[in-house]
Amino acid sequence: MLNPNNNSGLPWPALTKGVLVRRYKRFMADVLLDGGELVTTHCPNSGSMKSCCEPGRPVYLSRSSNPKRRLAYTWELIEMPSSLVGVNTGVPNKLVRQSVIDEVIPELLGYESVRAEVRYGLNSRLDLLLESPGKSCFVEIKNCTLIDGNVAYFPDAVTTRGLKHLVDLQEIAKSSNRAVIFFLVQRMDASIFRPADHIDPAYGLELRRAMRNGVEILCYDVSISLENIALNKPLACQL
Repeated sequence: MLNPNNNSGLPWPALTKGVLVRRYKRFMADVLLDGGELVTTHCPNSGSMKSCCEPGRPVYLSRSSNPKRRLAYTWELIEMPSSLVGVNTGVPNKLVRQSVIDEVIPELLGYESVRAEVRYGLNSRLDLLLESPGKSCFVEIKNCTLIDGNVAYFPDAVTTRGLKHLVDLQEIAKSSNRAVIFFLVQRMDASIFRPADHIDPAYGLELRRAMRNGVEILCYDVSISLENIALNKPLACQL
């Protein structure tokens, strides 16, 4: 059985503060550390990072002790005017998985096991598979950082991979298994979620089709500080 844990969430590694100078080549950013050193850090985010990539903003980096890494630092957080924002796209999968294990997501209760990075079909992989005798639930998790006003949007760039996941989830729903798309908003300043039709209209159309075909849509924001990140509350989805 999954073990309940009232202290759900993930602690950050030790963080180093700096100021964002620029982000470039998608996966690199220059940061001026508080001590005056200019470092190039790994940016673990392939999106456009609209609304969370403003030069001059405070940022927080983790540092790896692995001597084989080309870049020792990883960009984890940026401090925007209305919220800290988690930019590491590896965090949502870990956080949602831990939250399922800790039984803090009411919509995903009642499963005995959870597996990550599960193959589906010939060339697909989905983020989580929740299982109990006689029932299965596939979950695909998306990182959401784009905010306009109080609205969280996904995606922040055209995503053919994300579109494929929606098609896969519809196939799963047709097989009588549960299929869930889970949008995790890695910030605290949104109250509703919408697909970003103005950025990727094909994704918005497919998301609405997926909902009609039995795919469940969940969206949560987070409670985020310089110490940890935890699941917070569900956001209303306006499709």
